[in-house]
Amino acid sequence: MKYSGYLDLLKKSLVELDSWRNEYGKPIPEQDRFFLYDDVLSKLVSRLKGNYPFHHPSYAGQMLKPPAGIAWLAYAITSTINPNNHALDGGPPSSEMEKEAVADLAKMVGYDDFCLGHLTSAGTTANLEALWIIKQILPTGKKLAYSANAHYTHERISAVLGIDSIKVPVLSNGDYDWQWLVQHKSEIGAFVVTMGTTGMGLVEPLSKVIDFFEGDTCWIHVDAAYGGFYKLLESDLPSEADWAQVSLADSIVIDPHKHGLQPYGCGAVLFRNAEVGKYYKHDSPYTYFTSEELHLGEISLECSRAGASAAAFWATLQVYPLNKPGLGSVLTSCRNAALSFTAKIKGSALFSLVAEPELDIVIYYPAECKTTSEISAISKKIFDWGMKAKPDEGFHLSLYTLSSEIVSSENKNLKVDSNHTVVLRSVFMKPEHEAFVDELIQRLERAYHEAK
Repeated sequence: MKYSGYLDLLKKSLVELDSWRNEYGKPIPEQDRFFLYDDVLSKLVSRLKGNYPFHHPSYAGQMLKPPAGIAWLAYAITSTINPNNHALDGGPPSSEMEKEAVADLAKMVGYDDFCLGHLTSAGTTANLEALWIIKQILPTGKKLAYSANAHYTHERISAVLGIDSIKVPVLSNGDYDWQWLVQHKSEIGAFVVTMGTTGMGLVEPLSKVIDFFEGDTCWIHVDAAYGGFYKLLESDLPSEADWAQVSLADSIVIDPHKHGLQPYGCGAVLFRNAEVGKYYKHDSPYTYFTSEELHLGEISLECSRAGASAAAFWATLQVYPLNKPGLGSVLTSCRNAALSFTAKIKGSALFSLVAEPELDIVIYYPAECKTTSEISAISKKIFDWGMKAKPDEGFHLSLYTLSSEIVSSENKNLKVDSNHTVVLRSVFMKPEHEAFVDELIQRLERAYHEAK
């Protein structure tokens, strides 16, 4: 992508905003050190070049990619005003944009008009807020449960909030240990279902959890920070039955700064029943005075929040609406890349697949290894080779540590000589990955031969 192509759009928008500013009278000279900008920005650009190539499909390591052009343009333009979406007087237009964007999110997951939600500074903050609500309603003596595959923040947040929690064991296939759950069911008053684990991209069985707790008072929270936008492709996914029941969850977290094409940080939390708003009740004598309408700060744990984030997400949804032809088309390319890469791995004599991808994360390891420790050693060599190779020959993956039992369950000839095995992990969250799969495989195979 040539970002120079955006300069005319950026200039035009800033000029239009300047005409609005000038309506308030002759501009007052800024106390600014503009004469330093050129030198400082040159230094900044030089340092930014030390990043890994998040923009290029050779980078498939972590959940990182540049935001959509419309997103960073809208963010940059709005940030020149710097609205604060805590109260309406801090940013009336961007607050309305947030409400509209959140309404689109709620419609996507199947919530009705009686839901409540807002954007947050990140998914961790969104999960903190959901668990804070859970703490208010959790019956005495009951615990919050989440699986061993859940994001580590749930355990951390539970400790911060003082919530008694338990971790559900998982089997080698990634499913819950249902026998354990039956034995501990009476202890659980809230349950976190992760739809798109950050490690392997697993979609936990929401439909089975809902059935399991049917008739009981149990709050179901869906952590879809990573996978949430895949709701748009539910009919194309092996977990279709689970995505179809997302609207039955009591709360949901989704991160627009992942598959929603947004800059960091932008998360979102949604509650099925707006009555939870009563737990937020507070007063701010100098903040909520400009409007009788709902101020976003009245339904949020956070105070100051960037209105630029709301404007960027709103603008993006005008270009990529939350439907299959819109944002869904971007996700389709990501999913296709993962499936194509998986097929290549399965047909390769040099690599073996750990598990079929449920979304767009693929876990695999070097074949022809006799022990789990050898797999770990060769995986690290392949990882290092890709990082150190020339830009047009290398790649950026990530390493993933998992139980050796999982690897050996698919490879009966493998000798287990370590408790854990380090394997390779690729995240195909850029649509550009779809056309790059063959090239990536070729580079990986070269790295394999170098590592062996």
